[in-house]
Formats: sequence, C-alpha cells, structure tokens
Amino acid sequence: MNIAAASRKSGLPVKTIRYYSDIGLVAAPFRSDSGYRIYDDVAVRKLVFVRRARQFGFSIDECGELLGLYEDQRRSSADVKRIATKRLAEIARKQQELRSLHDELSHLVDACKGDHRPDCPIIDNFGMRPMDG
Repeated sequence: MNIAAASRKSGLPVKTIRYYSDIGLVAAPFRSDSGYRIYDDVAVRKLVFVRRARQFGFSIDECGELLGLYEDQRRSSADVKRIATKRLAEIARKQQELRSLHDELSHLVDACKGDHRPDCPIIDNFGMRPMDG
C-alpha cells in the first residue's frame, strides 16, 4: 500500500510516517520502481505500535528501543518493564508538578478579587517569583 493508505490504517499523518522513515525508526520495507514508499501490513503494525507508544509519552529513542524489543522474539519482558517503569515514574513526577501548580494557581485565583481595581495577586506572584533552577 502507498503511504496515504498506511497513514489511514496507522492513524499517523503522512508527514510523521516520512519523518519516522527518514530517522530510521520505521522504514517502508519496499520502494516502487518510481521510488515511492510501499508499506505492507507488518510495517503498518509497527507504525501503530510507535503511535501507541508515543501516546504514552515515550521518546523517539525509547520507541526505537521498544520497537526493537517488539521485533525480538527472544526479548526479555524485564527489558520492556524497565522502560515502561521509567516512563511511569516520569508520569508520576509530572502529576506531582501539575498538582503543585494547580494548588498554587487555585490559591491565587481565590485571592484575586476580580474587580475593577488593578491590584491582582496573580500578576504580583508571576512578577515576583524567581526562576526555579
């Protein structure tokens, strides 16, 4: 199938498929005589795999590692679990950061009178906080 059909079947934009092919993540297994990429069902399954992994926030490098494990029938599930556990910890850290931001902004919104006066604790807070570093 051509790249447009692979796009429809995989749920990825054509531009993304080309990018993944250009960086060697998921390559089209064949090229037509005129040079067009031709995808088979195996290639589409790999594209779907990468799309799903990216939805979980795995990096391109992690997707490459996971795809390598997907293709390796002698893989160790411990290797897969190690990568997924690392990502899960990153998600938990991000949730904590978001919870902290939510709580702080909620406090500021509650403190703001929201009236016609220029005084605003939200603006004051944004302007006075040093950068975390």
